[in-house]
Amino acid sequence: MIFSTKIPISKSIHPIDYSASILLIGSCFADKIGTKFNFYKFRTIVNPFGIIFNPISIENVLTRVVKKRYFTEQDIFFHNELWHCFEVHSEFSNSNKKELLSNLNSILDTVNGQISQLTHLIITYGSSWVYRNITTNQVVANCHKVSQNQFIKEILTVSVIEKSIENTIALIQKINPNCNFIFTVSPVRHLKDGFVENQRSKSHLITAIHNPKFTIHSYFPSYEIVMDELRDYRFYAEDMLHPNQIAIDYIWERFEAIAISKVSLDTMAEINNIQKAMAHRPFNFESESHLKFKQTILVKIREIQLKYPFMNF
Repeated sequence: MIFSTKIPISKSIHPIDYSASILLIGSCFADKIGTKFNFYKFRTIVNPFGIIFNPISIENVLTRVVKKRYFTEQDIFFHNELWHCFEVHSEFSNSNKKELLSNLNSILDTVNGQISQLTHLIITYGSSWVYRNITTNQVVANCHKVSQNQFIKEILTVSVIEKSIENTIALIQKINPNCNFIFTVSPVRHLKDGFVENQRSKSHLITAIHNPKFTIHSYFPSYEIVMDELRDYRFYAEDMLHPNQIAIDYIWERFEAIAISKVSLDTMAEINNIQKAMAHRPFNFESESHLKFKQTILVKIREIQLKYPFMNF
């Protein structure tokens, strides 16, 4: 008996291999998939400015990177004993404003230097709901626990999202016409917005991404896999909002099957064995058997680094 509806997904015409340079940006789900890429030692940048949920804020931060619009004191503010920036995640907030600006601009330089080399840009949209700062009229990526009366909450229309996606693609392709885009919608449930509101939000994102003008780019159905293939609360974490590790591993298997080049699978298997071996904790670190085991692993690492010098274990 079959207890799941398998979603048919076409194989990518631009598969990812170990020559790829990948940027993942978007929701916390982008972090989870990025962790998989990092585990297998692909050349990857994951959410360089932290988790960003909505299309407008993703477009804004990529525009800043591509056009090298450095962060200045006008872009930050002091609240609850820390300096913050509405364009980035709170993980960057700092008690020292010079350090905050230095960190953000250093990341901007790093990502700017990589944009022209990207082979794949994977964007995970999380929500159509946004908070607009009343003072500046700008959509923020993070409210940083500033009082809600400083913002207007609104849902982006399909047409606004479509325009944002179009802007984002044009922005990158102007300097890197060979970059391949993969869009996906996060399966994380934003129930603080409300049950119906969460569905509206995801629907707006899915509808916009599937505008015919974007069909030359890939869509990976992360949201649909959780909703239709897994369809069970046992695949959620304790908060019943985030997919648990079993679900993430399953989604990665589906992604790997259609988006990763076959020639890379053997290398991934080798790296998986090395990673598991490195995680092994012996009873006696000084035993002869463990020292031989370590030497064997080091030999395997050197062999794989001869093929791929960028890999760092």
